[in-house]
Amino acid sequence: MTPSRPYLLRALNEWILDNDLTPFIVVDASLPGVDVPRDFVSNGQIVLNISPGAVRSLLIDDETLEFTARFGGVPRLVSVPIVAIVAVYAKENGQGMVFGSEPGGSPDDTPDKGPKKAKKSSKVGAEKSKPAERPSLKIVK
Repeated sequence: MTPSRPYLLRALNEWILDNDLTPFIVVDASLPGVDVPRDFVSNGQIVLNISPGAVRSLLIDDETLEFTARFGGVPRLVSVPIVAIVAVYAKENGQGMVFGSEPGGSPDDTPDKGPKKAKKSSKVGAEKSKPAERPSLKIVK
């Protein structure tokens, strides 16, 4: 199946705008292909206002989010791979979603292998690692 993240991102952006709120996204700026103003990156992340009043020509397709905006008065094209978007939320009340990992949802995933798993500890007598938790849905009010 195709990744759900671009569909959820488009839907949540529309839902936030329909409620007259301001959509913000959190981007992992350390991933390859992220083209954002580096002066505004903090702790490897950047928070971007994607409301119609803040950006021009917003495009959210299945692979990339792109728009033009002003940063410090200078117009700039911003391009972010969908897999680099960590969360989308409404500025005013924090309602939204933090994205987890899904097959095809990170640059390290391949269609044949799925997400990479963490290596097990090789320590003698180490406790067995817990099985990966199943994804779960959260109710967004």
